[in-house]
Amino acid sequence: MYAIVEISGKQFKVEKKQKIFVNKLDVAEGKKVSFDNVLMINDGSKSSIGTPKVSGAQVDAKVLKHLKSDKVIVFKKKRRKGYKVKNGHRQSITEIEISDILTGGTQKKTSTKKETASKTVSKKNSIDKKKEVKDLVSLSVGKLKELAKEKGISGISSMKKADLIKALS
Repeated sequence: MYAIVEISGKQFKVEKKQKIFVNKLDVAEGKKVSFDNVLMINDGSKSSIGTPKVSGAQVDAKVLKHLKSDKVIVFKKKRRKGYKVKNGHRQSITEIEISDILTGGTQKKTSTKKETASKTVSKKNSIDKKKEVKDLVSLSVGKLKELAKEKGISGISSMKKADLIKALS
């Protein structure tokens, strides 16, 4: 069983009992950490691919130690100019050991009648607002300013058409 998990902006293919080096984590040595941004899980026979992540899946790990990676030499030179610069850099990293990969089966929430009714009402309200905005877009700036005066909106003389539509909706 393996999983592809995103840890501090990078993607790793991890298996149970595997040790990996990741960018430095702000967790003390010996503590446990869990990553819920799991992109894919393969369980030998079946695989779950997330859109963008697998819901309910989690990878647990233990922080072993914090250290620095190998030195990277940065050398810059411009020929015939007498310019040479040599710098080195060591990135701070954390060694972790994957302790467990949890698949977290899909759980569907059964909605009640009240929730379903409130969803349909909110959809109708959003459709009405969209129609209202479309109607406002078709009006001229002068007519939009007149509507804003009727509603009591202040500072309309310096507003542009988009601002007027936003204020009226």
